Amino acid sequence: MSKPQFVYVTYIETTPENLWEALTSSEFTKQYWFGAEVRSDWKVGSPFALLLDGEVTDSGEILEADPPRRLSYSFKHQKFEELRGEPISRVVFTIEPFGSLVRLTVLHDGFVEGGKYLGAVSNGWPAILSQLKSLLETGKLLDIPRAALNKGFDAK
Repeated sequence: MSKPQFVYVTYIETTPENLWEALTSSEFTKQYWFGAEVRSDWKVGSPFALLLDGEVTDSGEILEADPPRRLSYSFKHQKFEELRGEPISRVVFTIEPFGSLVRLTVLHDGFVEGGKYLGAVSNGWPAILSQLKSLLETGKLLDIPRAALNKGFDAK
């Protein structure tokens, strides 16, 4: 039996370099990640943090950084008590040229059977990645409410 995981593939009209910048720049992530900013120097072994409204919501460590092809980090939720007990998971971004487009594959794994975290990320990632795609292709964001990030579990 396979382990629970989330996989999302999308095609974006951009360059691998621009997509890498969008994934690793705080100023850029604040635009499409509903105000959240990433913090890291993006070197293997370095800390990673995701901050929303100045509060660390998720943290981890850079596992792989191969610009502009592949980025991976461990991911531990810090904000909601219901999710803090979940194990450390892993996020992998694979960036591949595809004609005039870029194919982005996001793999988020390391979940436990019956845990709440997979449901949370299964709703959050599509909203985040839809915003990323729209911003890179049109310069505009979609009208997706921040509450979309919290669907899939009962946050108090």
